[in-house]
Amino acid sequence: MLKNPTPQQIAFFASLWIATALLVILVIVWGIGSLGMPFWAILVFTGLAFGASNLAIIYYLKKYIYRKIKLIYKSIHKHKLRPAEKSTALDIRSDIIDDVEKEVAEWADNQAQEIAELKSWQSYRRRFLGDISHELKTPIFNIQGYLETLLDGGIDDEKINHLYLERAAKNVERLNTIVEDLESISRMESGELMLEIQSFDIHTLAQEVFEDLEIKARKNNVELLFKPGADQHYRVKADRESIRQVLTNLIHNSIKYGNTGGHTKIGFYDMDKYILVEVADNGIGIPPEHLDRVFDRFYRVDKSRSRDRGGSGLGLSIVKHIIEGHKQTINVRSSQDLGSTFGFTLEKA
Repeated sequence: MLKNPTPQQIAFFASLWIATALLVILVIVWGIGSLGMPFWAILVFTGLAFGASNLAIIYYLKKYIYRKIKLIYKSIHKHKLRPAEKSTALDIRSDIIDDVEKEVAEWADNQAQEIAELKSWQSYRRRFLGDISHELKTPIFNIQGYLETLLDGGIDDEKINHLYLERAAKNVERLNTIVEDLESISRMESGELMLEIQSFDIHTLAQEVFEDLEIKARKNNVELLFKPGADQHYRVKADRESIRQVLTNLIHNSIKYGNTGGHTKIGFYDMDKYILVEVADNGIGIPPEHLDRVFDRFYRVDKSRSRDRGGSGLGLSIVKHIIEGHKQTINVRSSQDLGSTFGFTLEKA
């Protein structure tokens, strides 16, 4: 017998068994003289019985299998079948059960994957809502405290009135930064932010960012350098201002979390069709358990230290969206107390 017979093969073998059994019975009866018909008539009758049983078995198999398959497809398909699809006859020469089994297994795998993705998004949404409420709560609480103090009579105290107004304004600025960064990410994810792709010198752009952050670097006693061999002027194809934002954010972070007397270095590496840009520092580094989440919104490795140094907590998330918007990749490698290196690719011009 076949391992995975088709309905046609099942009907054939079943009819063969029926016809053979009938033939044996008729031959026995004919042999003892109880059947008044010639032997050729017995063979013809057996052949007709084989054909009739084969047609009957095929009919009921098709009806039974189609009914079962219809129930299965009603369960696994999200959309209603068209009338043409409902009335399509089964091909009894194919291994229908095996085909349906494969499709059901594929459906089950897809369902499991969708459930896993939904659980992941649900967990991410809960975490995101918790993070954003916490991030907004801090400056709002500070603003409320300063204003209430001023309303309770502090406005007349020259020692604190101007100071508290400045602090309240600083927290309003922080709120504005968070909202603007959230809007930027929303535009990127919805595809509303159009990239103006052009050819430009990545070394020149990095030098401009160094100059923009020179005062902050000097204040933190961090030296901004190019790595040995990074003096080549590679031209890349990208949105210049968006890549400026990427470099500014990465270098600014390296200064903010760098060690006093440390350095930040930029390197360029030729990867045939792409240029790998690396921003490396010898700062505090990132613990291994945090590396997978540094690009998440509002994720902070050291929450108290990060808030003390300002920022919306969305910078690296924006960086990732910009690079992915260019159909490129960004990664990070880091060791505690040794520093961090962020690397991203850009297409060569």
